[in-house]
Amino acid sequence: MGLAGDLKDDLVGLVRNPTDEQKAILVAIVAIAVADRYFLWIDFPFVVRTTAAVGVGFIALFVASYLLTGRLVPPDEDDEEEYDDELSP
Repeated sequence: MGLAGDLKDDLVGLVRNPTDEQKAILVAIVAIAVADRYFLWIDFPFVVRTTAAVGVGFIALFVASYLLTGRLVPPDEDDEEEYDDELSP
């Protein structure tokens, strides 16, 4: 199928059954859009407005991630292995 098929499958998966990461990213995108419109209303310069909006998006991303998963950063599958210390007897 290629790239177009993969993008279609990802979009269908996002709409029908989004993962926690996709939900957090969607919250961040909405927060960036709302913050950008709010800072435009205050009449901030373009660079300040976009930088602040991205900062608000990062804060919203971490808050949404924490509320959805109970952690600030989702765990990696590789981290669940037991650590084997080679130096201990």
